[in-house]
Amino acid sequence: MNKRIVYYEHGGPEVLRWENEIVPDPAHGQVLVRNELIGVNPIDWKLVAGLFRNDPAPFPGTPGWASTGIIEAVGPGVHDFAVGQAVIVDSRARLALISGSYAGTFREYVAVDTRQIVARPPEISIEQAAGLPSSAVAGYSMIHHLGISKADTLLVHGAAGGVGSAAVQVAVARGACVIGTASPANHDYLRSLGAHPVDYTADMVDAIRRLGPITASADAVGGAGSVAATVALLPAGGRAVTAWGDEHSHAAGIPWVNHPDDELHQVAKLAAQGLLNIRIAEILPLSDAAAALEQIKTGHSLGKILLLP
Repeated sequence: MNKRIVYYEHGGPEVLRWENEIVPDPAHGQVLVRNELIGVNPIDWKLVAGLFRNDPAPFPGTPGWASTGIIEAVGPGVHDFAVGQAVIVDSRARLALISGSYAGTFREYVAVDTRQIVARPPEISIEQAAGLPSSAVAGYSMIHHLGISKADTLLVHGAAGGVGSAAVQVAVARGACVIGTASPANHDYLRSLGAHPVDYTADMVDAIRRLGPITASADAVGGAGSVAATVALLPAGGRAVTAWGDEHSHAAGIPWVNHPDDELHQVAKLAAQGLLNIRIAEILPLSDAAAALEQIKTGHSLGKILLLP
C-alpha cells in the first residue's frame, strides 16, 4: 500500500487526512518514484485552502510539488531514466491541473511524468534535492525572466524565503549587486548570501534609495507593499517580475514569472556547483504534514521543512 496525505474539502491544515492507496503503475512516459524526502512549499497550503479556484481538479486532493527519491518502475516509452536511479521531482511543473490527487508528492510513492524530473547529481544531498522544487525553481526562473547580469542592481522582495533566497543566490552568481528585503532577524543570513539587507517593516523605499538606484525587481512575496515599493523605485525601462501575481501587480503591469522548460535542470546544476544552497529548518514525518503546513502558512519557519515518508 501507498500511504498519502489527502483532503476532501478546502480549508486549513486541519482538513488533511492520512490514508492508504494502491501503489500506482506508471503510465506511458511516467516513472514510479519511491520518495526519500518531500519538500514543503507555500503553494501547498494555498492549494489546500482553495486559493486557486480556477483549478477544477477533483477531490480528494494530495498536496505537494517537491520530492526526491529512487525510481522503482518505468512506464512504456521511457528510455532516459532507469530503475534504481535517484531523481529530483517537481511533480506539477507545467501541468494544467495543479490540485487533485494527481502528482501530489505528499505520499510514499508518486507516479510522475519524466518531464517533471531530473537526475539527482551525486554532489547534492537528499535534503538539498528535496528542497529545490518548487521555491528555488521559482527563484531561478525570476532571475532568468529578468535577464539579470553583472550590470544590474536587483531588488528582491522577501529575500530570506525559499523563493527569494534562491533568487538572491542566482543573481549573486551572475555578478549582480543584490538588495534584499527581510525582517531584521534574517539580515545576517542575507549578508551570508551576498545581499545588502533592508528591513521591510521600516521605510524600505528610503532605505533602498540610500543604497543606490535599482535596475530590476524580483518580488517573491506579492502584495500592495512590495508592489508600491517597486513602482516607486524602478526607473523607466526597468524590469520587474513577481512569483505571486495579484491585483496589485496586475494593476502595476508587473508580469508573472515565466518558467523555462529546463528550470529544474538549471537549479540542480547550480546546486551541484555549490552556487545555490537551501536553508533547511527541520525534517518531520509525513504524518505531521498538517503541522508542516501550519508552520509554512504562519511564516514561523526559518528555512525549508521536509517530510520523511
